[in-house]
Amino acid sequence: MMKKVLLVLFTLCCFTLGTAAFAISGIGSVATQVTTNISAIAKLVTAAAYVAGMAFAVTGIVKFKQHKDQPTQYPISTPIAFIFIGAALIFVPSIFSVSGHTLFGSSGQVSSVSGLSSFRT
Repeated sequence: MMKKVLLVLFTLCCFTLGTAAFAISGIGSVATQVTTNISAIAKLVTAAAYVAGMAFAVTGIVKFKQHKDQPTQYPISTPIAFIFIGAALIFVPSIFSVSGHTLFGSSGQVSSVSGLSSFRT
């Protein structure tokens, strides 16, 4: 029974994807769709990096407290690693901006949280 339901859902998805693919009317529309999707992915990666970085930093602080209470159970390397990983994740959007400027020059644009913006802001 479950296989039949999955087969029906898969078939329905295939028909839906086929109509969505033909809805684009030209190469300009394709380029616009790709640009829109890439900027959304960049925003998602940026937001995920900030959230994960803050989570790692808070976890590092909690691990420092655990190390203070029981130094034999929790080595000092664990909270230090969490803090460094958190800092690296928080600075990922800055690294995107700098690497984009390095690779594409001053005319390159980066997708930030507020949309497309020039590097010369």
